[in-house]
Amino acid sequence: MDMLTPPLQFRATVPDGLHGSVTGMPTPRLTDEPEAWPVTSSTDLHRDDWVVALRSDDVQRPGQLQEKPFRRLVLEHPGAVIILAVDDQERVLCIRQYRHAAQHRLVELPAGLCDVEGEDPVEVARRELVEEASMSAGEWTRLSSTFSSPGLSNEIMHFFLARDLRPADRGDFVPEHEEADMETFWVPFDDLVSAVLDGRIADAPVVVAVLLAQARGLAGSTRTGG
Repeated sequence: MDMLTPPLQFRATVPDGLHGSVTGMPTPRLTDEPEAWPVTSSTDLHRDDWVVALRSDDVQRPGQLQEKPFRRLVLEHPGAVIILAVDDQERVLCIRQYRHAAQHRLVELPAGLCDVEGEDPVEVARRELVEEASMSAGEWTRLSSTFSSPGLSNEIMHFFLARDLRPADRGDFVPEHEEADMETFWVPFDDLVSAVLDGRIADAPVVVAVLLAQARGLAGSTRTGG
C-alpha cells in the first residue's frame, strides 16, 4: 500500500515559574511567522528560462520612512525535496556527486527541484527517487520543511523518509552532466549518523535528514515501534 505517514507532533509543557526570561520579561512565541517588508524597487540581475533567478531588492524598514532603503540580493528558488530512503536492513541509499560551486564530491541523498508549479512535494520526491536511484517506495513520512539559506534565498527544502523500497524503471530518463557521473551506494543508518556527527559528511540536507530521523526514532538503532 502506498501511504504518506504524517509527521510526528510534539508538545512541550513548561513548568510553573519558568515562563519568560530570567529577567522576568515575556518571551516571544517560539515559532516562525510570515512577514514581508516593503520593497521600493526591484531589479533582475539574472533571469532566463531556468527556474532559478537572482534579483536585487531595495527594502524599507516598516514605519521608518526617514531611513534610506537598503539593498538585499534574493535568489529565487522553487524549492527542493530530499529523500532519506531506508531499506529493511536499516541502510540508507546514498549518492556521491560532484558539486562545482563547492568544489567537492559530496555524499548526498536523492533530491530534486520542485520545478513543476503546484506539484505536491511528495510527488516530486517519488519522481526523483525513481530518476536518481531507480527505486520506488510504498511508505512516505514527511520529516520537515526548512529554509536552506533565508538570508539570501527563498528556497524551502522538504524532507521525506521513504520505506518499503523496491526497484523501479527510470523509463526514458537519461542522466547527464554531473548526474551522469553520480554513484549510488548503501550505508547503515548508524554509520551515517556517525559520519555526520564527526564532520566527515558536510552536505546540509544529509545532516538535517539524518538527525531528524534519529531524533524521532524513525531509523537505525534508535528506531521505535518499527
